[in-house]
Amino acid sequence: MYRLVMDDATTAVAYLWDDAENYWPAAEGDDDLTDPFSPGLGLDLFEAAHARLAALGVRVPAIRLVDRVGDGAHDPSDLAIVEDLRGESLEELLARDRRAAAPVMARLAESLAAMRAHRAPAYGKAAVVDAGGTSRGTSCQGVVLDRALRDLAEAASRDPRIAGARDRLEERLLNLAAAVRPRAEYAVVHGELGPDHVLVDADGNPVAIDIEGLMYFDVEWEHVFLRIRLHDDYRPLEAAGLDEDRLALYMLAQRLSLTAGPLRLLDGDFPDRAFMAGIAEHNLRQALELLQV
Repeated sequence: MYRLVMDDATTAVAYLWDDAENYWPAAEGDDDLTDPFSPGLGLDLFEAAHARLAALGVRVPAIRLVDRVGDGAHDPSDLAIVEDLRGESLEELLARDRRAAAPVMARLAESLAAMRAHRAPAYGKAAVVDAGGTSRGTSCQGVVLDRALRDLAEAASRDPRIAGARDRLEERLLNLAAAVRPRAEYAVVHGELGPDHVLVDADGNPVAIDIEGLMYFDVEWEHVFLRIRLHDDYRPLEAAGLDEDRLALYMLAQRLSLTAGPLRLLDGDFPDRAFMAGIAEHNLRQALELLQV
């Protein structure tokens, strides 16, 4: 992502999808769009997510130009030029002035309600489902369980504390998944809607960014992530009617993901290593605490 400054001082942001720009280690299945949790990378995913959110009235950066590989001569990788929002993120606003953030949070709650109200009979990436496709697996909870077991194995291979609790964590995951009842409709979820993925525009509107991972899924997945990231600030975004069994499974699954993912990232050359190690350590401890629940 690059900020562009024109000769007349107009600015824009360039999104460039290029493997050379990606710190995450490549893994088998990364390009499998039928996996809801495969990396949300690429112009097609971005455009599908942008179209879906805009249709629901959710504020997203305006697209100024799109250039695909083979379509133009601007760059050898897929490229999108979008509106530059120079204001602070919701995370920064909350840290600076919670009272000033209150109306932004109220508008974000409205956006989440619009996303929650739009349902589809299938789960998966918005680009897949809106095109009539289907995703792997038979249920959201099944996909989450499979991913959580992989994350558990990866985390156990990198940290002895997880290795020592692996059997108990696996049993806990299986029991939580078994308690989840079937569901036939799925809502629109961002997938990683932390306060750093919400910018605030000049009119005080929340603007969703990093939207390529948008999918139809259990809305509880979104709200677990919001709870993890916002802590006490989550309260204005609370939604009625969430399934407690799904919340419990997804909380442990996300704690394991937020342990294994950062540890995997540290295998490469990610620059801010102390920050990423801190995320892994915090979520590792939280995952182990959930064994006591």
